[in-house]
Amino acid sequence: VQLQASGGGLVQAGGSLRLSCAPRGITFSRYTLGWYRQAPGKQREIIAGITYGGGTNYADSVKGRFTISRDDARNYMSLQMNSLKPEDTAVYYCRADHPALGSYYWGQGTQVTVSS
Repeated sequence: VQLQASGGGLVQAGGSLRLSCAPRGITFSRYTLGWYRQAPGKQREIIAGITYGGGTNYADSVKGRFTISRDDARNYMSLQMNSLKPEDTAVYYCRADHPALGSYYWGQGTQVTVSS
């Protein structure tokens, strides 16, 4: 199983980026999905999650600026990031958790750099 994350890059403060994550070997439909990030010298933290029922939750640091979504028909998830700040600079990871099986998978990470 692989999760392929894409969409990272370099953007100026105030700009936007959209990250995507698609799996190989599983279908997302019964998985809880999430986006995490890890800044240099810091621990990996969860910033957004979405259940297979569509319920969402966000870290306070991104609430109102980031939107997580899923498209089970097309088997991918995304993270729309608006009003980016330099402190959003990090490697972003997607993750899929199967609540019944207890299995989980990580994407390989995509770098987001926000310049001031």
